Amino acid sequence: MDIARLSSLFFFFSVALLISSIGSANASIHIYEQDQFREVGNAYLLSGGSEGIVASRIATPLSDKAIPSTIHDGRSYIRFENITFWRSKEAAGQHSDMGHSTGLIQVIIFEAADRDNIGGSAYGGQRSICCTPDLAKLEGCKQGEVIRIPSATDVNWPVVLNVQFSGNHLSTHMGNTEVYISKTGMYNLFFISCDPKLKDLIMNGKTLWKNPDGYLPGRMAPLMKFYVIMSLAYALLSVVWFSQYVRFWKDILQLQHCITVVIALGLFEMTLWYFEYANFNSTGTRPVGITTWVVTIGAIRKTVSRLLILSVSMGYGVVRPTLGGLTTKVLLLGITYFLASELLNITEYVGTINDIAGRAKVFLVLPDAFLDAFLILWIFTSLSKTLEQLQAKRSSVKLDIYRKFSNALAVTVIASVAWIGYEVYFKATDPFNERWQGAWIITAFWDILAFALLCVICYLWAPSQSSQRYAYSEELGEEHEDEEAQSLCRGTPKGDISLVKQERKEKNVESADLEDDAEEDKRE
Repeated sequence: MDIARLSSLFFFFSVALLISSIGSANASIHIYEQDQFREVGNAYLLSGGSEGIVASRIATPLSDKAIPSTIHDGRSYIRFENITFWRSKEAAGQHSDMGHSTGLIQVIIFEAADRDNIGGSAYGGQRSICCTPDLAKLEGCKQGEVIRIPSATDVNWPVVLNVQFSGNHLSTHMGNTEVYISKTGMYNLFFISCDPKLKDLIMNGKTLWKNPDGYLPGRMAPLMKFYVIMSLAYALLSVVWFSQYVRFWKDILQLQHCITVVIALGLFEMTLWYFEYANFNSTGTRPVGITTWVVTIGAIRKTVSRLLILSVSMGYGVVRPTLGGLTTKVLLLGITYFLASELLNITEYVGTINDIAGRAKVFLVLPDAFLDAFLILWIFTSLSKTLEQLQAKRSSVKLDIYRKFSNALAVTVIASVAWIGYEVYFKATDPFNERWQGAWIITAFWDILAFALLCVICYLWAPSQSSQRYAYSEELGEEHEDEEAQSLCRGTPKGDISLVKQERKEKNVESADLEDDAEEDKRE
């Protein structure tokens, strides 16, 4: 109960802190509010987002004035809405003596595989994004514009849309338009200006990135179906477990109460993930409050699960009634793990959802992985001591259960270490997320592994009429039974021989007294 109360306090504190500090978040609908261009090489640019998009299932794109009636219309596109660029008064004054169209801004959309098709030769020691006078002579590009090389698979890609200021106006609007996606890939959007006078450019507006079945990014779409399957799996486990839980209520152990909490948290988490993804797919936005609740419940579930495994390994309720002096250390480790897991999940799920480069994500996984490694070491050390104690006390039933548990735990740890290595390799060797279509399995694997281990624990400590034989309070009875069995096999104990001798002496004394009394009667 102390762990649950402490976790609840951290849960509500984290939710309140995050909601008050972040405010709002967006994902497939990218909103730009006073975003400023920054200087990169010889260009000024602003990143508009990066997401995996699946190719449209319908060959005919929508017309300019058509509005899709449903998100499941089978079309994929990037739509620009209310994009407005603002320049400084100084920049507008410098363009006042020029022609009608001034201050060019170019909108670039390209697939990750065509990233080298933006920019020219490394003339002067640095790769140029914009065409310079020297590059115009060497490569035939147009001076003052982004260097674009047609893709080998489609000459129309990368896509370049031009937007220009009029006269000395401070702002200009980009018409609402769509770029139809006919090829599956990781797409990047950049707003670029090669005009040095527009170095302080500011942009407002939004872009909508849509897949054939909704706004959910392509790398996340399989997870929505996955969480449906996991919710059903947890529901089935809950039905089986709770039927036994209610049936043998009087024989339930404290350990089985903890297992019940973990099952309930798992079912709640998987269901919330599905509804969060379904809402994301329908609206294109990811509210901070809802997502924070979901990831916090997930962090609590992971923390409680690991503390449960650690407590079982220490023999809680089996070879010891409480954790004793280790309670504080276990709680401290649980709090630390919860905070690390919460930070990782919030960084990955809460906020603007772009497909961040794999190398950056490696550093977010490492703290969580180190804590898992420390937990594994502590769990196996404690499990080894518990097995020694059970073997010394010759508790065959408990020893058999703990051996099965240790084998399942060993398989889980081996699979975890191997998967962590694969995850690090996967993210480190895919800096541009070009393998985004298979990235969902990275997240799904941990949920599958946790569920499998939970099923093993439920099988080993399933509620039954004989549940109390696993409890610490029954150990003395088991020891007496073992001793009695040994005495029957080995013969009469020494203590019993002395007792028989004593009884014989008392009988001899009594018989002697009776004989004396008889003799006295005869004399009389």
